[in-house]
Amino acid sequence: MPQAPGAPGESDPTRTSAPSAEQPSRTFGPYRLLQRLGEGGMGEVWLAEQLQPVRRRVALKVIKAGMDTAQVVARFEAERQALALMDHPAIAKIFDGGTTPEGRPYFVMEYVQGEPITSYCDRMRLAVRARLDLFIRLCEGVQHAHQKGIIHRDLKPSNVLVVVSGDHPAPRIIDFGIAKAIAQRLTERPLFTELGMFIGTPEYMSPEQAEMTALDVDTRSDIYSLGVLLYQLLAGSLPFDRKALGNAGLDEFRRAIRERDPPRPSVQVTLRGAASLQAAEHRGARPAKLASLLRGDLDWITMKALEKDRTRRYATANELAVDVRRHLDNEPVSAGPPSAVYRTRKFVRRHRVGVAAVTALVVLLVGFSALTALQARRIAQQRDRANLEASTAKQISAFLVGLFNVSDPSEARGNTVTAREILDKGAREIGQTLREQPVVQGRLQTTMGAVYTSLGVYGAALPLLEQAVANLRRVQGDDHPDTIEAVNRLANVYWFQGSLQKAEPLYREVVERRQRILGKEHRDTLRANFDLASLYSLQDRWDEAERLELRTLEIQRRVLGEDHPDTLETLSNLSTLYYRQRRFAESLPLTASAADRRKRLLGPDHPQTLISLHNLATTYEALGRHSEAETLYLTTISAKRRVLGKSHQSTAVSLYRLAGMYSKLARYSEAEPLGLEAYEGYLAALGAENGKTHDAIKQMAQHYEAWGKPAKAAQWRAKLLKATAPQR
Repeated sequence: MPQAPGAPGESDPTRTSAPSAEQPSRTFGPYRLLQRLGEGGMGEVWLAEQLQPVRRRVALKVIKAGMDTAQVVARFEAERQALALMDHPAIAKIFDGGTTPEGRPYFVMEYVQGEPITSYCDRMRLAVRARLDLFIRLCEGVQHAHQKGIIHRDLKPSNVLVVVSGDHPAPRIIDFGIAKAIAQRLTERPLFTELGMFIGTPEYMSPEQAEMTALDVDTRSDIYSLGVLLYQLLAGSLPFDRKALGNAGLDEFRRAIRERDPPRPSVQVTLRGAASLQAAEHRGARPAKLASLLRGDLDWITMKALEKDRTRRYATANELAVDVRRHLDNEPVSAGPPSAVYRTRKFVRRHRVGVAAVTALVVLLVGFSALTALQARRIAQQRDRANLEASTAKQISAFLVGLFNVSDPSEARGNTVTAREILDKGAREIGQTLREQPVVQGRLQTTMGAVYTSLGVYGAALPLLEQAVANLRRVQGDDHPDTIEAVNRLANVYWFQGSLQKAEPLYREVVERRQRILGKEHRDTLRANFDLASLYSLQDRWDEAERLELRTLEIQRRVLGEDHPDTLETLSNLSTLYYRQRRFAESLPLTASAADRRKRLLGPDHPQTLISLHNLATTYEALGRHSEAETLYLTTISAKRRVLGKSHQSTAVSLYRLAGMYSKLARYSEAEPLGLEAYEGYLAALGAENGKTHDAIKQMAQHYEAWGKPAKAAQWRAKLLKATAPQR
């Protein structure tokens, strides 16, 4: 979604930066390194290919160069031995170990290509029962580790990945890098943890870990971490969140873990406004329904696992899993109160068929026919809905397979087929191939239009999105989420092309429908407000823009948090609004804050970070701080060329601004190549008729005129006249 273009802001249709793929760097033994997957304090994890005796992809962990101290090697060997002791489907397997030619220890383990358990459950919108099934299998893996005398000490979503085999998801526990052994030694080398050393991840560590004293940590510390994971799987948030505590310092956060009791999961899901609605939607329910599902057994189970006093927690991971299973089977749980009423209620639930038959026989006889008809209709509706979704998925799959089937020599003709060529092929074929499936056609047109928009190819995006909106309005209706998304995407393209009069009614429509359907504090509604405020800003409707942006920013900070990407986009947009009103002193701190937060959260090369750095450079320029502006411009241009390419509109924006600054400073020879490159970038991204391309031509004419080269200035003025002349 767009951000107000022009000085200092610029539009950002690209949402993700290009991955920096590692090239295979070396081979040792039977392994060839392919790509670095990640790194920690002491080691790196690589995707590697095992060449013999079998060919397969594996994960290879090796100590980083220069980190092979005695203590690090001991810790590394302990992790390798811990994995070797265990053999369970829920724990990543170890295959091999050794040392590199440089003498750096490594070990080879199963390559787990999955995603964090919380992300997977939310993405798949798993209901509470399905989440509990996964959690039980996770507990079984932790129980196996404990039986082998291993305490993980860092159980958290990024260390519990979900892999899918067929249609069956399964958890895999990884990273035993800070594991602790009990009743045995994992290495002959001396291995110790200093008093006061911080071990683990704060949000998931037990109170005894948070003490950082000589208090011994046993398997019940992992039980607490499992309780945090269960809380997050059920309620959609952590029991203790540092943001919710006002970004408390580490000591204050540790004190909260040791001394404060979190709200029960059923209470938590009702306390967070729009975030509660989103959490409930991820679990296929409304907040009130989700709270009802969690109230009772699941509250009791979770809070018992999170007891401050470890003697009151579940003694083993198996006990925790058994209690969860008893809840699913409608049996009394050990964490619950042993009252007669509670046990009677469980009996009724467990034997609800028999009880209902005895107590409601007359009602069933009277209403049998009506109930049967109603159930038949519901079954038919569910069947039809399932068949439609299955058919839609099948049609999309078939269409995409057709696009990527480029092995036919008559298609490829010996040439490498690029992703852009495949995209163009799909755009040409989608209208004819899926003409009889308007829903499938509309969804794919929306997706492909969004991809073209992210590439800055607006001319190709526009017809796809116009057709998508027409198809989806006709078949699904104006209020369907697919239709609203397509309308929003179409408005974005009009925005990027400068057709603000066409974009405005579409943005207003999106705001109105999302407010009515989702509520005023839903994230998607706030994003729609952001787009409309950006448009007001570009139309110089300052008061309307500022009111809407300040209201949106206040809600985002409260509901999403200061560091949420949406909050930072609105903050950046507000700084742009102030800049365009020449309120530079007010713009600067907002721009600097957005740049600093994005760089820290997203990395220096992320497109959103580059937007903020460009904006900061432009603000420095406006304040006369040319040296600081130049440094930032050059850094941003170099990164944009690498990440987005020379022909991207965003790259052209920064080139255009720096060329203009150099020209004003009479540094004409430095300005010339930048201005030419900016013109070529705008021409490639937007076309010869776009206003930004005309601005680049005008800048070159003015530049040569100021430089004292009237002949070249005249050539560019003639080019401008030709470009802006009415077309016959």
